[in-house]
Amino acid sequence: MENTEFISEITEGNLKPGVIEEFLNELPSKALNFGMKVLLCIVLFLIGVKIIQLVRKMLRRSMEKAGAEEGVRSFVDSFVKAALYVLLGFVLLSWFGVDTASIVALVGSAGVAIELAIQGSLSNLAGGVLIMLLKPFKVGDFIREDTHGNMGTVTEIQIFYTKLSTVDNQVVVLPNGSLANTSLTNASGNRERRMDVKVGISYAADLKKAKEVLFSLLEENAQVIKEMEYRVFVDELADSAVILNMRCYFPQEVFWEEKWRMTENAKLALDEAGIEIAYPQLDVHMK
Repeated sequence: MENTEFISEITEGNLKPGVIEEFLNELPSKALNFGMKVLLCIVLFLIGVKIIQLVRKMLRRSMEKAGAEEGVRSFVDSFVKAALYVLLGFVLLSWFGVDTASIVALVGSAGVAIELAIQGSLSNLAGGVLIMLLKPFKVGDFIREDTHGNMGTVTEIQIFYTKLSTVDNQVVVLPNGSLANTSLTNASGNRERRMDVKVGISYAADLKKAKEVLFSLLEENAQVIKEMEYRVFVDELADSAVILNMRCYFPQEVFWEEKWRMTENAKLALDEAGIEIAYPQLDVHMK
């Protein structure tokens, strides 16, 4: 006798003699069957997890051999992972006796409500697809999104989110939907990046000599791309200083190291040449 019939008879008050005894006699076998199903379901789940890990590993290796970008590999891996786990869930429900067709029908009938509930997630998924297709940036690029000013090096591009590592080693997680619908600056978009180091010298200093000293730094630096414009020029006549600008181009991978080195070398070279670096000051004339 099924459990539902037993409960129905209790509620209706039509419980016949011997029904309780029959139910109690069948209870151990039913509990054993249920326990076996749960145990097999757990075993199937663990096997499914191992298979999913194996499939993802094989997929990553094949994409690496094909030369796919890190961002594409990360995106496809996260998408396949989500799809396989959903498939595993349906398999386990079917094994447990749940009618998956009914679940699909229920999901379809509640489509509007579900769409409203996961609208943000769908937007992020669509944004991730657009990022993969249009490639405004890739893993390893330094970007700044203009809406909130978040900036950092792209470390992961997943199906819903993109992760940045900031210069102070923090992790910023940005929704793909926001990234795909906002303006952003990709500082690593080109192989070369322009450097501007501005130095203020005193109005009493030898301007031509100062320009020669700074230009020699550019000439002697092997990392400066000589095929592109590099020069030293007067950028501004400020209140307390003549602002000289050292402008050149470096490869992206050495930009910051060379910028810091050039800034330090400019100070040392001007000191050695006896050229005063200006600082804010006020001259008072008494009559």
